[in-house]
Amino acid sequence: MHCWVPKNPNNNHSSNTNRSKPSLVLLHGFGANAMWQWSEHLRPLMAHFDVYVPDLVFFGESYTTGTERNEQFQARCVGHLMSSLGVTRFSLIGISYGGFVAYWVASMSLVTVEKLVLCCAGVCLEEKDLVEGFFRVNDLEEATSILLPQTPEKLRELVRMSFYRPKVMPSCFLSDFIDVMCTEQIQEKKELIEALITGRKLSNLPKITQVFL
Repeated sequence: MHCWVPKNPNNNHSSNTNRSKPSLVLLHGFGANAMWQWSEHLRPLMAHFDVYVPDLVFFGESYTTGTERNEQFQARCVGHLMSSLGVTRFSLIGISYGGFVAYWVASMSLVTVEKLVLCCAGVCLEEKDLVEGFFRVNDLEEATSILLPQTPEKLRELVRMSFYRPKVMPSCFLSDFIDVMCTEQIQEKKELIEALITGRKLSNLPKITQVFL
């Protein structure tokens, strides 16, 4: 699992004693990698936190030869990553798909998540919500075609759904973006979406105790 880490992290992560900066983990959304999602926010955050920015599995430079695809697996990977870095207490921000993963990280005993921020993450989503019309997509196939756009038209559709005031973008720019961001590990990412939605029930979510911001 690939991760950007502080150049000079505080060595005392096991307790709050003498910690000059608390640790903060940022989890990116679907269709992005860590730096694409978070780069413009890092400088102000680094003034107050030791910031860790991992690529989730099958994004950026992170990958696995295993067959698990659900967000619980992603969460275990994040937990093991942070433990291997000697960071067992941190706060966590997850956006979109990263929010789904962040929720499960907060529920696990591998690490201690002190505070949790979920941005645009519908962790209460159930599979039946798609069929019942709660979202602008009606099934898994349609959701996948938008979240993994392979044509400028599909990417425009994703932008229209994601931005309040989407900008007009030429097809040549969109095609270049697709070539760089949307053409690797397509099958694995489709499986991530399928695992995220298929059979999902609110009653299966574990209870967590962290402070939400």
